[in-house]
Amino acid sequence: MRFGEGFDQNFADFFSHRRFSKVFIITEEALRDLVYEPLHAALKPLHAHIHTVFRPSGESSKHISHLEALFDDLIRAGADRSSLVIAAGGGVVGDLAGFVASTLLRGVAFVQVPSTLLAMVDSSVGGKVAVNVNTGKNMIGAFYQPEFVYGNLHYLSTLPAREWICGLAEMAKHAFLTDRTEIFDRLLETARQAMTHEGGFRSLPLSILKDRIKESVSVKAAVVAADETEMGLRASLNLGHTTAHAIESLLQYKGMTHGEAVSRGLVTALLLSRDLEGLPADECEAMFELMQGLELPLDTAGFKATDLLEHMKFDKKNESGTIRFVLLKRRGEPVWGVPLPAEAFHRAWAEQRSRFG
Repeated sequence: MRFGEGFDQNFADFFSHRRFSKVFIITEEALRDLVYEPLHAALKPLHAHIHTVFRPSGESSKHISHLEALFDDLIRAGADRSSLVIAAGGGVVGDLAGFVASTLLRGVAFVQVPSTLLAMVDSSVGGKVAVNVNTGKNMIGAFYQPEFVYGNLHYLSTLPAREWICGLAEMAKHAFLTDRTEIFDRLLETARQAMTHEGGFRSLPLSILKDRIKESVSVKAAVVAADETEMGLRASLNLGHTTAHAIESLLQYKGMTHGEAVSRGLVTALLLSRDLEGLPADECEAMFELMQGLELPLDTAGFKATDLLEHMKFDKKNESGTIRFVLLKRRGEPVWGVPLPAEAFHRAWAEQRSRFG
């Protein structure tokens, strides 16, 4: 993954030794001015035919029912095995475009240009691509690695506060999972520094943000390199996600962003880690300090433990009807597939409500 401000030489270098017959940009209509126009201009030196598909924003745009028309559009526009598909947008666009690239003519070249902090540090890294069906999210998918990921840091200045929360929650998670203590320490120090700035984390100099983002990406990239198809270690990236998915399911994926749900789920996971796996209390508190410094939501949002447990019964990480969690023995030492006693979740959720609301 390379980073730059605008589509600079770091972007151009990838294309200097590559030739594509057609370039297909898949993006969102809402990103026409911010992403599409500058990207289209940057690609002109390729002298390749450029065809753009604008999709509506939101999860509904990656439903499998839309794929036939999308494939027909690309094939009519001349797609061949030498074509390139570029995903220019957030995680939804990346999932959709990646799935299209993985299956179009049995696979064509794929590039990611993430436009959100969450997509930069999470969904554009790792090669998971998928579309939705009526029975669930991301149920039809593949592992398909992009040939190139370009993080345009200019986009960060355009993000609203809630989009920052989405990305920062994943950055916190990565800092909890890595055994490289310097990554946690530097992110904590940056969070403390951010608390002295009126605009918080997003008001910090771009050079500092770039360093923290690159470190976060390196954590996920290392996990993926060790376990690309999620047979073991990669499952640790679901830290905080069992509670988060239950919250999202309760809300029918409306009214709360994924990052806001993950942040609350991380708190629950840390408390359970302390109670069930012996996570040292001082490490637990340091992780809470980091989350507070990043201005992440830690409260229970009024949800009841019994309702969340009911929705956890359908989590895809479960085995033999038993709810399974990812927890930490120490910071940087995750364990996965941990059976969840209902009473332990009730205690943790009650403490989370008592401490954070």
